[in-house]
Amino acid sequence: MKSLEFTVAAANAILADNFAPWVLACGITVDEVGADTARLRIPFSAQLCRVGGIMSGQTLASGADTAMVLALSAAMGGVLNPCTTVDMNVNYMRPITGADAILQAKVKRLGRSLAFCSVEISEAGSGKPAAFATGTYAILG
Repeated sequence: MKSLEFTVAAANAILADNFAPWVLACGITVDEVGADTARLRIPFSAQLCRVGGIMSGQTLASGADTAMVLALSAAMGGVLNPCTTVDMNVNYMRPITGADAILQAKVKRLGRSLAFCSVEISEAGSGKPAAFATGTYAILG
């Protein structure tokens, strides 16, 4: 049953209650949600960077997966149904240095057993894409 409104507070609660501690340690927060979208932020931190102050690919990949799952939750009426990542592909285009990462995820197709999502990652304030990811999710429940 669909909820009437999926709020940022509800999305942040799903994030806090259901994701691994190491994902939460990245400081990821939900900035915005829509009917089938979620915009997340990873705050810049030296702990998330590799040599040269570049936000690591591992951080961006885990953020992308998290953003797509929360967009999927929005599309499913604001609930986190059991699901698992079947496939994810990330293309890195430019580094994120000294700024937050903004992740804008969207559900492209929501089926009964599979969902297809995408996310664009950009450096806060730049508007230019830094990475793009797609993901396929198996809906288990």
